Amino acid sequence: MTTTLGARIVVAGVSSGVGKTTVATGLMAALRARGMKVASAKVGPDFIDPGYHSLATGRPGRNLDSWICGEAAIPALAGRAAAGADILVVEGVMGLFDGAADGNPEASTASIARLLDAPVLLVVDASAMSGSVAALVHGYCTFDPSIRVAGVVLNRIGSPGHETLLREALQPLGVPVLGGLHRDSSFTWRDRHLGLVPVVEDMIGTSRSIARLVGAVTASLDLDAIEELARTAPTWRVDQPPTSRRVGDARVAIAAGPAFSFVYQDNLEALEAAGAELMPFDPRHESSLPEGSTALYAGGGFPEVFVAELSENQPLQQDLRNRTAHGLVIWAECGGLLWLGRSFDGHPLAGLLPTEGTMTDRLTLGYRTAELQENCPLGSSGRTLRGHEFHYSSVTPGGSALTLRSRAGESSAGFATPELFASYLHLHLGSDPLTAEHFVSTASAHRSPPREDALPPDGQPEHLSDSS
Repeated sequence: MTTTLGARIVVAGVSSGVGKTTVATGLMAALRARGMKVASAKVGPDFIDPGYHSLATGRPGRNLDSWICGEAAIPALAGRAAAGADILVVEGVMGLFDGAADGNPEASTASIARLLDAPVLLVVDASAMSGSVAALVHGYCTFDPSIRVAGVVLNRIGSPGHETLLREALQPLGVPVLGGLHRDSSFTWRDRHLGLVPVVEDMIGTSRSIARLVGAVTASLDLDAIEELARTAPTWRVDQPPTSRRVGDARVAIAAGPAFSFVYQDNLEALEAAGAELMPFDPRHESSLPEGSTALYAGGGFPEVFVAELSENQPLQQDLRNRTAHGLVIWAECGGLLWLGRSFDGHPLAGLLPTEGTMTDRLTLGYRTAELQENCPLGSSGRTLRGHEFHYSSVTPGGSALTLRSRAGESSAGFATPELFASYLHLHLGSDPLTAEHFVSTASAHRSPPREDALPPDGQPEHLSDSS
């Protein structure tokens, strides 16, 4: 089965931090306001920006990560993202040519533009430039002839006079300036240590901000020209991305809400295709896992921000320990790992893992190749996974269920048993149906016990100890 990949555009920046998300989100929302069906994607490993995209488009935000999923999978994943839409707007990661942490340009915005044969709309932070903007844009246009920089958007312009200077400087290059946004503090969204604050924490306020942004984008950008630019991308047919086989029938509790909003849409769909019934719940307030849960998927997010509420929810922690003692199947990533530990910054938590978490001032960031050292719900010992880490916290001890390899060398981390996998590693299953199949198959073999069943005497699952 194939699908058609039609009009598309890549919104890129000349460097990180130039307001790509503001421009991309505003463009998506403005095109939607014109009556278009707009699809979105984000280059690389990101959970927060796709949330803004989803609010702007009314469709799930997707990711295109050529390092984790492989370059061969990108056209098919873009086709999935664009299905049923008039236009696909792809927001880049960092600068146009910034790639994977090991210096490989494979995971860069430029590589995605090349794989999709899509034109690039270059976003330039012009707040501190006038004539120099021409040298900057010229460099980006000529650095790699295989990348088609088809238009420029000037961002954070200081005044009408400043905009005139910028446009005059760029005119000799022959690259069309398709608009410019003037500096406006109301377009600066709140951020914290991992980037923007997720939209799930303030849906109403973010929706209002996007509505204001639509007005500015509509008035300041040439939307007709941008639509025409997107149509210059050739139309071609792409295969469907790999899809999980139905391997069982499991009820999977999905940790959700503001504390756990870092889960890829492709992962959820892969689990559903494998036979999972997904049951979202908010660990801050729910007193138990959803009725009949045979598995738990706890992704990342900001448990450190909501740790007091998570810690105070003792009924849920008791229910979680009870179910785990009777074989609940668990997959926990990053924030989920912290939640399952004994404590975080002194706040008692679930106690399912023999580790304690703390916040640090050191960012751990980058792609990882991971080899499983234990049989677990995501695969057998020896299986290799590809993922990404992005966190300021740490856990002690760190575990030894994975052998991690990156440009920094080799290390061990994570916890695993036949029923549990927990680590800092974020996985994207867009081209990896086997992981979802293994998890659902494992969960299908488990049946949830009555809630009144007793825990082992020490309150910790018998199969996981400090030596794990």
